[in-house]
Parts: sequence; C-alpha cells; structure tokens
Amino acid sequence: MKGLLHIAGLMVLGLQLGFTQPKAIVVDAAGKGQFKTIQAALNSLPDSATTDRVILIKNGTYAEKLMIIQSHIVLRGESEKGVVITQDIARDIWRCQGNADDWGVATMNLRGSDITLQNLSVINGYGFSYKKDTLINCPTAIEPNAQKTVGRTGHQMALRSFQTTRLKVLNCTFRALGGDTVSPWNNSSGLFYFKDCTMEGGVDFYCPRGWSYAENCTFICHSKEAAIWHDGSGNVNQKTVLVNCKFIGDEGFKLGRYHRDSQFYLLNCTFAATMANAPVFKAASSPGVKFGERVYYYNCHRTGGDYDWFNNNLNTAKNVPAPGQINATWALDGQWNPLTK
Repeated sequence: MKGLLHIAGLMVLGLQLGFTQPKAIVVDAAGKGQFKTIQAALNSLPDSATTDRVILIKNGTYAEKLMIIQSHIVLRGESEKGVVITQDIARDIWRCQGNADDWGVATMNLRGSDITLQNLSVINGYGFSYKKDTLINCPTAIEPNAQKTVGRTGHQMALRSFQTTRLKVLNCTFRALGGDTVSPWNNSSGLFYFKDCTMEGGVDFYCPRGWSYAENCTFICHSKEAAIWHDGSGNVNQKTVLVNCKFIGDEGFKLGRYHRDSQFYLLNCTFAATMANAPVFKAASSPGVKFGERVYYYNCHRTGGDYDWFNNNLNTAKNVPAPGQINATWALDGQWNPLTK
C-alpha cells in the first residue's frame, strides 16, 4: 500500500510542477482495475517508448505466463508477498513440445529493456506441484518415438531474459525447486541489478550472463551441486557482484560454479553452517576458460566457522577499488547507474 501511495504522491507533484506523464495502469484480479490480468495490461501498450510506463498490480494470485516484449516497463506490486505470479513449467517439457528456444519457458519472459520489477513474487511451481518424475513423449529427428523422464528438480525458470539490458529488480521473490530459477541472460550487453530479493531453487538457480549486481539478497539452495553461476565470456570485464547477501540451503549445498569465463565478487556475505567446504569451481563439462579463475571475497563468514577458501583476497583482483567503494555503478562498469532511475 505504501508503494501505491508513493506513486500517487509523485503523480500529484508532477501535475503541480506542470509536468505531464501517462497515468499508471492498475491491474486487479478482483476486477477493480483497468485490467484483470498483467498480460492484458502489457498488451495494451506499444512496444517502444522513451519513458517508463507504470503498471500497478493489486494483491492477488495471477496464474499467468508473462511475455514482456515492451521496453520502459515498470511492474510494481502492492506487496511482495501479496502479488503472486505463478506457472508450472518444466523446461524439458517445453522443449519436447517442439519449441525451438526458451522463449516462453519461464513464468516471466523478457525481451524488452529498461524494465523494473518491484514488490512481486514470481514462482515456477513445477517442482512443488509434481511430487514424482514424469515420463513424456519427446520425439526427435533420430528417435521419433523417444520418451524422456522429466524430474522435479530439472530446469525451471521463474525469470528468463533474452536481449534485455538494464533490468532493475527490487523487493522481489523468485521461487522454483529446480535449476536456473533466475536467468537474466545477455552476455553481450546485459546489465542487471537486484536489491532486497529472495531467490530459491536448485543448481545454478541465480545464473546471470553479462554484468550483474545483487545486494541484500537471500539465496536458498535445494541442490548439493551449486547455488550461483556466472557467464562473463562476452567481455573480459563482465562480473557478478554480491554484497551483503545471505546463503542458506540444504545440507551440503555448494556455493557456486562456472562453465565459461566468469568473475565472482562476494563482499560482506554470510553462509549457513549447511554450506559444504567446497570453493566455487569449474564444472567438469566446461569447454575451458581463457582468463583463469577469478573468484574474490571480502569479509565473508560462515555460521559455525569459516573455510580457508573464502579468506579475503580482493586485493588480488585487477583494478578493484577499496571494498567500501564497490557499488552497482562500478560492478556495471559505469554503463548504467540503476539508482538514478
């Protein structure tokens, strides 16, 4: 409610100063807004714009798969726990149905840029809803009658982006039981900012490609393989930076891994006692990296005692400022300051 009142106040102030701006669109599943579904509100907007279009979403459960092709979009929920966007989608099933790529594989699918998400819960519930593995027909050119077993913990994306750049996510929850829950993928120009979010899933469930910064976020791991992942192969300066983040999960969960060139920075992070004594590692299936291992820590601690592998080594990274000067603008190489928008 505070978020909606704040927006209303800003709109009144703009009118007092003589500015004009489009009215925010209100979505209400109970029928008290302009639209009952978020996708209908999105479909009402042209693809391109020079300023943000705000969609205010009232509390409720929205059983929708969102396809966001527009740019300059703000989806702002009434409350993080109250606005629930949910679908049950297994990536294996989606691809076996003949879909050529991942467009549509997630609860929230993004192609547009300059997108802000705030006060939302985005859930891919496949692993929570299906209590056992599923056998499906998965024909291929070689085996037209092939069958495939789809597990509860396979790839399940709550958020999947494509050419999106400048994505800002505030006070949001992303949940899945399987891998790749949060997949902001654009390893040529992706710029991603997460603040005060909760992310939950299996292997590699936070897996940005490009530049990414996350602060004050909680990561909940349901896999012993790896919680976080990064692809920085598009540019030697691409990095994933995590500041003041908390990692919890099932007994024996590992912190992270990579398949391609990557850079990890973890500052002032805390790890649960259940985290395994296993450094961020190169996956066995990795095709190799050009720039070597680049994993850096500062002031990170684990409940029950620290492991040597996350001792402070930030001073070994090239062109890194003092820990207190590391912020989103630095992490994104000065290409975008999400705090000014």
